[in-house]
Parts: sequence; C-alpha cells; structure tokens
Amino acid sequence: MQRGTAARYPQDPKDVGGQCMPDMRFAPPNPLRIADRSSGLNAVSVRSHNERLVLSLLLQKSATTRLEIGEQTGLSAQTVSVLVRSLEQEGLVAKGEAQKGRVGPPTVPLTLNPEGAFSIGISVGNRHTDIVLIDFVGKIRFHKTLPNPQLAHGSNHSDFLETIARAVKLLPDAERDRLAGVGLALPRHLSGGMDDEAYFEALQAEIEEQLGIAVFVQNDITAAASGESMFGAAKTQSDYMFFYLGANLHGRLILNHQIYNGNSTVSFDVGISALERKLIRQGKEVEALWDRVGVWPDYGEVISEWKEPLIDQMNDSLNAISQFVEIETVFLSSYAPERVCQEICRKLEAANPNIRASAGNIAGSPKAVGAASLPFSSRFMVS
Repeated sequence: MQRGTAARYPQDPKDVGGQCMPDMRFAPPNPLRIADRSSGLNAVSVRSHNERLVLSLLLQKSATTRLEIGEQTGLSAQTVSVLVRSLEQEGLVAKGEAQKGRVGPPTVPLTLNPEGAFSIGISVGNRHTDIVLIDFVGKIRFHKTLPNPQLAHGSNHSDFLETIARAVKLLPDAERDRLAGVGLALPRHLSGGMDDEAYFEALQAEIEEQLGIAVFVQNDITAAASGESMFGAAKTQSDYMFFYLGANLHGRLILNHQIYNGNSTVSFDVGISALERKLIRQGKEVEALWDRVGVWPDYGEVISEWKEPLIDQMNDSLNAISQFVEIETVFLSSYAPERVCQEICRKLEAANPNIRASAGNIAGSPKAVGAASLPFSSRFMVS
C-alpha cells in the first residue's frame, strides 16, 4: 500500500459549489485506490471501484461469501473471484473457516483482515484531545487522552505530537506502510479565544510536515456519526437520527448512509456541561464527568433532573424532522457511561413509541474512532 496525496473535506457545506450540500458518509474517496495511478473511467478505475464496493460490503457485514457479494453487487462470479483474490493478495481480506452441512460445496466466509490497514484518529474536544490507533475492523490498539494542545510556548504541544509518533511506532516496521493516514476531528469552535481556523490549519500542516502522514479532516460530530456507522451499532442501518452527547447535545440526520449537516452550528446546552453546572451548585465533584473510563459516581436525583430537559430537546428535534422525514431509529453516541446512555434511550422510546433508540457501542472516544475511520473510507470504501 503506497501513500498518496491527502484528501480533505471542505470545512463548511457551503464550500461545495456555493450551496448547502450533505456531508458524504465518510471522507470523500479518491477516484482510485491508493495503489492505482491511472485516470479516467478505464478498466483500472472500474476495477478499483469494484474492489472498494467489495470492501464496503465486508465492512457492513461481519462475514459474507462470494455468492452473497455477487447477489448484492450484480457482478459475475468470475469477476468477484478475481476481485477477492486481489484483495487477499494485498492483505485486506481474509478467509474464514469453511461452513459445512449445507447442500452443495462448503461455503467460505470472507472478512476484512484486521491487520490489513491501520489508522490514527485525533479528536479535539471541549477540554481534551483523544488520540487512538485502530485496525481495519475498528478495534482500538492505542488510546491516549491529553489536554488540548496549543501552539503557545510551554504548552503540551510537543507531547501531543510525540503521542501521535508513539502510536505509529506501535506498528511493526513491516506493517508501517499499512498506515492509511491520520483523521482529524475538529469542533466548530474552541473555548479560549484563539483563532480557531488558523489554529486548526496549523495543526493539520504540522502533523503532515513533522510526521510525514496524510491528514484527513472532518467536523467532530460528523466524524462521530461516521465512526458509529462504520464500526458501531449503526453499521447495519441506512436511515436514522444520530445524537452525540458531549459537553452539549448535537444531532445529525442520516439518510441512505449520507450524513446531513446544515449551515447552522446548532448544538443544545443540555449536555454534560449542563450536568456539571448542576453538580457544582450542589458542591459535588465533577472531574469524573470528563473521564473516558465510562464510570460516574452516584449523583442521585441530579442525574434524573438533568435527563428531563435533555430528552425533551431530543424529542423536539425528532418532532421537527418528522415534518419532512419519518424517523424510526435513533442512535445516541457518547463517552458518558453506557448505563446512562441506555437509560436515556429507554426514556426516549417511552416518549416516542414509534421509534427504536439504541446507545452507541464505541466506548472511550467515539469522535476519535470516527476520525480514524476517515482515511479508511477515503482510500478503500465506496461513499
């Protein structure tokens, strides 16, 4: 696998043709897989698209067969065999054990090879930055949380770059060229009064220059939705409402795997920051709220009081969208404890009997894992 030129998202939907356009499912794919060097709609580019299509199907299902790939894509059995053989040789696809006991010859399931590719994800949050290294099936191989880096002298900026380099060094030398890139998930705004745009551009350029790794950029909430769709609870779904519970509550509408994000930077102050203020007024310890370990102290009735306006806001968002689109499925992603997210989902279902709400299953840092999905999708998947 060879490195190529970094692909980047527009920082605002208006950047695309001057119109409000939907974000693509993940990072925008290159026209060809990285190993290809042709251009135009020739045999090479068609084959590359078909290979991406096979990898995308394997991503959505834990295992599938050549027969199922042919049925879902319309490709001939011979074409599927050629594509799968090529992907196996590149180490991106692996064979499972033959399944016997059926009529006809045993079927051999195909899966993505976890060692086939790796990616680094970086999420700059309200207070902390998360850095993860994941394999080709989304398993976290390394996770580190740091205070947000700043360009100012004396900050932890050098520690931030060293942590990324340490994640790269976790890969054996023989697998270093299987690093697809770095995904950078950025918020619309940061606290602290800094020039966010200049800071983010400098951060991206510095990672690329000092580490020599291609960087793919996306809004942090959209990245979280991408990660849940690619590796998490939403991977089998195509249409749903996605909520992210962080310092504030954020939402994204997903239709036919497309993540829609309007021009406005809408967020709702009913998230973890609102809970923090309630706890501070009662003199309770609040630092655990921002930990990534998924455990909160017993805060008693304060949690119940906090959940009411949160669920009301989720209901309002669903009611507004239902005027245009019928939503039956909701996913709630967060680094908050799974138990808390599940309780919120149960209360949301009770208030909306026609929807099914589920907590995301990417623990620790959904936004960082979502960021790490960007190089994979850009280089290997069909958007």
